[in-house]
Amino acid sequence: MNWELFSIIGTIAFAVSGAIVAMEEEYDILGVYVLGLVTAFGGGVIRNLLIGKPIVLLWEQGIYFQIALFAMTLVFFMPVRYIRLWKTWEAFFDAIGLAAFSIQGALYATNMGHPLSAIIVAAVLTGIGGGMVRDVLAGRKPLVLKDEIYAVWGMLAGALVGLGWTQGAWQLAVLFSLIVVLRMLSVFYKWKLPKRSLRGSIGETTRRADL
Repeated sequence: MNWELFSIIGTIAFAVSGAIVAMEEEYDILGVYVLGLVTAFGGGVIRNLLIGKPIVLLWEQGIYFQIALFAMTLVFFMPVRYIRLWKTWEAFFDAIGLAAFSIQGALYATNMGHPLSAIIVAAVLTGIGGGMVRDVLAGRKPLVLKDEIYAVWGMLAGALVGLGWTQGAWQLAVLFSLIVVLRMLSVFYKWKLPKRSLRGSIGETTRRADL
């Protein structure tokens, strides 16, 4: 598989996602670049910290930095109607980025001989870490933890790689396609994990205490 191509697509998708969030929050152009870069590379930095890879490897990704900067500059000056068009396809490109980065993170951890638990963590952090940092910097609740099923697909990719079920290139291709399809199905059908809110219960308890 041409992982470089998928990594480029994922980098563009995540960088543009961060840039659009910054513009939605009315940040200046510096804020656009910061949020875009954090979204595109934050997950890899967090992963490297946890699995013991040198952080300085980030600076060896010169071509990806250039691609991200070009994409963010382009979207900053792009007419609003084209940004809206991008957002209609955003989920698909984001799914490609999630699949590529999650598998990439899992492979890094596997090659370093880490156990299954570390491989799953490396996969999910590479796939969603940048988006979580982006949302925190933008003053938002991390969407990947409360929107459609997202992080679970990164965990699935890490588990399958860690269990050794993807030894060949064609198996990795099947896994990549599977993660993209599952992510898009969760968007289309709005699959969500079970959740429980305590707001009503806490409010009721407070009212009773006041009485």
